[in-house]
Amino acid sequence: MDKPILKESMRLFDQLGQIKSRSMFGGFGIFADDIMFALVVNDKLHIRADDKLANQFKTEGLTPYVYKKRGFPVVTKYFALTDNIASCEERALSLAYRSLEVAKKEKTTQAKARPTRLKDLPNLRLATERMLKKAGIDSVENLEQIGSVKAFKAIQATHSAEVSIELLWALEGAIKGKHWSVIPTTRRAELESLLNS
Repeated sequence: MDKPILKESMRLFDQLGQIKSRSMFGGFGIFADDIMFALVVNDKLHIRADDKLANQFKTEGLTPYVYKKRGFPVVTKYFALTDNIASCEERALSLAYRSLEVAKKEKTTQAKARPTRLKDLPNLRLATERMLKKAGIDSVENLEQIGSVKAFKAIQATHSAEVSIELLWALEGAIKGKHWSVIPTTRRAELESLLNS
Protein backbone atom coordinates (compact mmCIF):
# COMPACT_ATOMS: atom_id res chain seq x y z
CA MET A 1 0.00 0.00 0.00
CA ASP A 2 2.76 2.46 0.93
CA LYS A 3 5.25 1.24 -1.63
CA PRO A 4 4.44 3.43 -4.68
CA ILE A 5 4.72 6.66 -2.66
CA LEU A 6 7.80 5.28 -0.88
CA LYS A 7 9.59 4.55 -4.19
CA GLU A 8 8.58 7.92 -5.61
CA SER A 9 9.78 9.75 -2.48
CA MET A 10 13.10 7.90 -2.44
CA ARG A 11 13.63 8.75 -6.12
CA LEU A 12 12.87 12.42 -5.43
CA PHE A 13 15.18 12.60 -2.40
CA ASP A 14 18.05 10.79 -4.13
CA GLN A 15 20.01 14.05 -4.43
CA LEU A 16 20.05 14.55 -0.62
CA GLY A 17 22.52 11.72 0.01
CA GLN A 18 22.56 7.92 0.18
CA ILE A 19 18.82 7.23 0.54
CA LYS A 20 17.55 4.12 2.32
CA SER A 21 14.27 3.08 3.90
CA ARG A 22 13.57 0.94 6.94
CA SER A 23 10.42 -0.23 8.65
CA MET A 24 9.54 2.33 11.36
CA PHE A 25 6.45 3.42 13.33
CA GLY A 26 4.14 1.16 11.33
CA GLY A 27 5.44 2.58 8.03
CA PHE A 28 8.80 3.23 6.37
CA GLY A 29 11.41 5.71 7.62
CA ILE A 30 13.41 7.46 4.89
CA PHE A 31 17.07 8.07 5.71
CA ALA A 32 19.76 10.15 4.02
CA ASP A 33 23.23 8.97 5.09
CA ASP A 34 21.69 7.19 8.13
CA ILE A 35 19.71 10.23 9.30
CA MET A 36 15.93 9.83 9.28
CA PHE A 37 14.09 12.89 7.97
CA ALA A 38 10.88 11.52 6.41
CA LEU A 39 8.30 8.81 6.94
CA VAL A 40 5.86 7.09 4.60
CA VAL A 41 2.84 5.70 6.42
CA ASN A 42 -0.87 5.36 5.61
CA ASP A 43 -0.05 6.08 1.95
CA LYS A 44 1.21 9.60 2.82
CA LEU A 45 4.62 11.25 2.90
CA HIS A 46 5.46 12.77 6.29
CA ILE A 47 8.29 15.26 6.85
CA ARG A 48 10.15 15.73 10.14
CA ALA A 49 9.75 19.19 11.68
CA ASP A 50 11.39 21.31 14.36
CA ASP A 51 9.22 23.74 16.39
CA LYS A 52 9.41 26.49 13.75
CA LEU A 53 8.52 24.20 10.85
CA ALA A 54 5.83 22.47 12.95
CA ASN A 55 4.15 25.84 13.57
CA GLN A 56 4.28 26.59 9.84
CA PHE A 57 2.81 23.16 9.04
CA LYS A 58 0.00 23.63 11.59
CA THR A 59 -0.99 26.99 10.04
CA GLU A 60 -1.20 25.16 6.70
CA GLY A 61 -3.52 22.59 8.30
CA LEU A 62 -1.00 19.73 8.33
CA THR A 63 -1.17 17.23 11.19
CA PRO A 64 1.53 15.14 12.89
CA TYR A 65 1.53 11.35 12.66
CA VAL A 66 0.24 9.67 15.83
CA TYR A 67 0.82 5.99 16.61
CA LYS A 68 -0.01 3.80 19.60
CA LYS A 69 2.67 2.52 21.96
CA ARG A 70 1.46 0.16 24.71
CA GLY A 71 -2.04 1.49 24.09
CA PHE A 72 -1.08 5.16 24.49
CA PRO A 73 -0.97 7.69 21.60
CA VAL A 74 2.49 9.00 20.70
CA VAL A 75 2.61 12.23 18.68
CA THR A 76 5.63 12.26 16.36
CA LYS A 77 7.56 15.15 14.78
CA TYR A 78 6.52 13.88 11.33
CA PHE A 79 3.79 15.87 9.54
CA ALA A 80 1.70 14.42 6.70
CA LEU A 81 2.06 16.46 3.53
CA THR A 82 -1.14 17.19 1.62
CA ASP A 83 -1.41 15.78 -1.90
CA ASN A 84 -0.88 19.33 -3.27
CA ILE A 85 2.45 19.74 -1.45
CA ALA A 86 3.63 16.16 -2.01
CA SER A 87 2.88 16.34 -5.75
CA CYS A 88 4.91 19.56 -6.13
CA GLU A 89 8.41 18.07 -6.38
CA GLU A 90 10.17 21.40 -5.84
CA ARG A 91 8.28 22.16 -2.61
CA ALA A 92 8.54 18.57 -1.29
CA LEU A 93 12.28 18.52 -1.97
CA SER A 94 12.77 21.93 -0.34
CA LEU A 95 10.91 20.75 2.80
CA ALA A 96 12.87 17.49 2.83
CA TYR A 97 16.19 19.38 2.61
CA ARG A 98 15.14 21.62 5.51
CA SER A 99 13.96 18.60 7.50
CA LEU A 100 17.27 16.81 6.93
CA GLU A 101 19.17 19.87 8.19
CA VAL A 102 16.96 19.88 11.32
CA ALA A 103 17.58 16.14 11.87
CA LYS A 104 21.36 16.59 11.47
CA LYS A 105 21.40 19.42 14.05
CA GLU A 106 19.31 17.36 16.48
CA LYS A 107 21.66 14.39 16.07
CA THR A 108 24.70 16.60 16.80
CA THR A 109 22.99 18.11 19.86
CA GLN A 110 22.01 14.66 21.14
CA ALA A 111 25.57 13.40 20.66
CA LYS A 112 26.89 16.29 22.78
CA ALA A 113 24.26 15.72 25.47
CA ARG A 114 25.15 12.04 25.91
CA PRO A 115 23.25 10.40 28.78
CA THR A 116 25.20 9.60 31.92
CA ARG A 117 22.95 6.75 33.06
CA LEU A 118 22.61 3.46 31.20
CA LYS A 119 18.78 3.51 31.36
CA ASP A 120 18.76 6.83 29.49
CA LEU A 121 20.52 5.42 26.42
CA PRO A 122 18.35 4.54 23.38
CA ASN A 123 16.59 1.14 23.72
CA LEU A 124 17.52 0.66 27.40
CA ARG A 125 15.27 0.77 30.45
CA LEU A 126 15.78 0.53 34.19
CA ALA A 127 15.50 -3.27 33.98
CA THR A 128 18.30 -3.37 31.37
CA GLU A 129 20.44 -1.07 33.50
CA ARG A 130 20.01 -3.48 36.44
CA MET A 131 20.96 -6.45 34.24
CA LEU A 132 24.08 -4.61 33.06
CA LYS A 133 25.06 -3.61 36.62
CA LYS A 134 24.62 -7.21 37.79
CA ALA A 135 26.98 -8.19 34.94
CA GLY A 136 29.56 -5.65 36.20
CA ILE A 137 28.85 -2.91 33.65
CA ASP A 138 27.94 0.15 35.68
CA SER A 139 28.38 3.17 33.38
CA VAL A 140 27.84 4.41 29.83
CA GLU A 141 31.62 4.65 29.35
CA ASN A 142 32.03 1.08 30.61
CA LEU A 143 29.41 -0.19 28.13
CA GLU A 144 31.04 1.70 25.25
CA GLN A 145 34.47 0.28 26.13
CA ILE A 146 33.33 -3.32 26.49
CA GLY A 147 31.07 -3.28 23.40
CA SER A 148 27.70 -4.87 22.72
CA VAL A 149 28.87 -8.49 22.24
CA LYS A 150 30.90 -8.70 25.47
CA ALA A 151 28.13 -6.90 27.37
CA PHE A 152 25.56 -9.37 26.01
CA LYS A 153 27.77 -12.32 27.01
CA ALA A 154 28.24 -10.84 30.49
CA ILE A 155 24.46 -10.53 30.90
CA GLN A 156 24.00 -14.13 29.69
CA ALA A 157 26.55 -15.31 32.26
CA THR A 158 24.87 -13.53 35.18
CA HIS A 159 21.21 -13.87 34.20
CA SER A 160 19.29 -17.03 35.06
CA ALA A 161 16.63 -16.73 32.33
CA GLU A 162 17.32 -16.97 28.60
CA VAL A 163 18.28 -13.63 27.04
CA SER A 164 16.77 -12.67 23.67
CA ILE A 165 19.09 -11.85 20.76
CA GLU A 166 17.15 -8.58 20.44
CA LEU A 167 18.97 -7.39 23.55
CA LEU A 168 22.20 -7.57 21.53
CA TRP A 169 20.71 -5.22 18.90
CA ALA A 170 19.42 -2.97 21.71
CA LEU A 171 22.90 -2.76 23.27
CA GLU A 172 24.52 -2.04 19.90
CA GLY A 173 21.93 0.68 19.25
CA ALA A 174 22.48 2.14 22.73
CA ILE A 175 26.23 2.39 22.09
CA LYS A 176 25.66 3.92 18.63
CA GLY A 177 22.95 6.29 19.91
CA LYS A 178 20.19 4.93 17.66
CA HIS A 179 17.06 2.79 17.77
CA TRP A 180 17.82 -0.95 17.57
CA SER A 181 15.59 -1.39 14.49
CA VAL A 182 17.94 0.71 12.33
CA ILE A 183 20.95 -1.54 12.99
CA PRO A 184 21.68 -2.86 9.45
CA THR A 185 21.22 -6.58 8.86
CA THR A 186 24.88 -6.87 7.83
CA ARG A 187 25.96 -5.46 11.21
CA ARG A 188 23.52 -7.77 13.02
CA ALA A 189 24.99 -10.79 11.21
CA GLU A 190 28.50 -9.60 12.12
CA LEU A 191 27.53 -9.26 15.80
CA GLU A 192 25.89 -12.69 15.83
CA SER A 193 29.00 -14.18 14.28
CA LEU A 194 31.17 -12.55 16.98
CA LEU A 195 28.77 -13.81 19.64
CA ASN A 196 29.04 -17.39 18.39
CA SER A 197 32.81 -17.38 17.81
